[in-house]
Amino acid sequence: MYGLDVDVSTSAAIKATDPKIGYMLRKKWQLGTTNNSNIRQRLDREVYQMTENGETAIITGAGSGIGRRTALVFLEAGYSVALAGRRLQPLEDTKSEAGPAASRALVVQTDVSDPASVRALFAKTMERFGRLDVLFNNAGGGAPRVLLEDLTYQQWESVVGANLTGSFLCTQEAFRIMKNQNPMGGRIINNGSISADVPRPNSAPYTATKHAITGLTKSTSLDGRKYDIACGQIDIGNAATEMTARMAEGVPQANGSVMVEPTMNVDNVANAVLYMARLPLDANVQFMTIMATKMPYIGRG
Repeated sequence: MYGLDVDVSTSAAIKATDPKIGYMLRKKWQLGTTNNSNIRQRLDREVYQMTENGETAIITGAGSGIGRRTALVFLEAGYSVALAGRRLQPLEDTKSEAGPAASRALVVQTDVSDPASVRALFAKTMERFGRLDVLFNNAGGGAPRVLLEDLTYQQWESVVGANLTGSFLCTQEAFRIMKNQNPMGGRIINNGSISADVPRPNSAPYTATKHAITGLTKSTSLDGRKYDIACGQIDIGNAATEMTARMAEGVPQANGSVMVEPTMNVDNVANAVLYMARLPLDANVQFMTIMATKMPYIGRG
């Protein structure tokens, strides 16, 4: 729609009727008159952000909860979004909820703990959209709340696969794409948890993997610098989703009591992730904690 094969050095071209075209033409003209690679990358990215399709994101765990709401907020904001998750029907339901923006949604059934499945997700995203700007590593889950000594190896392995291995595999594929695209770079946002800082009782697999996500976030942030890949982490406490519905009946506390805990609207989380994603690549939210104001976190235990 916005072809740029015109002589942008003329004032007539810069004064295009459509202000969006005029803005893009000016940026293209600036691109052609500077040899500074950093400026060229920034300008090229600005032009790309003004194109009809906007930016592209992959959101894992997009079939429910935080992932679904974040995907819908991204679509509302103009992103093209690959919706990834294990179950096909919930992903289709997320797409249906997007209304007219559903034309920019791609459903890809994915097991993030499986390398081949992850490679297929990223390949299909690139085939459809041609670029990747944001990865939200959101997929994950927990083990049954049983005593640590009663956990099975299979229960442990399942949580590690979904929460940690999946995030690593997706990060690795994102690196391979983001470092080679033009303009280079992108952003990876990891869904940590309050449990990345302090645990709940009987949550060893979940807590261990969320602590590990913090390490992955830091390493990714460091290793991504040379490719203009930013990485940050959002630690979420008590967003009102299907996963937190049980809190209305009470949650075990560190002192052995059971307490009903406050929750917050999941839109707060989705909008926070969007804020992180929209920052220019020379700025980064390294860590963000967003939580129900009165939940037991400060002073937990």
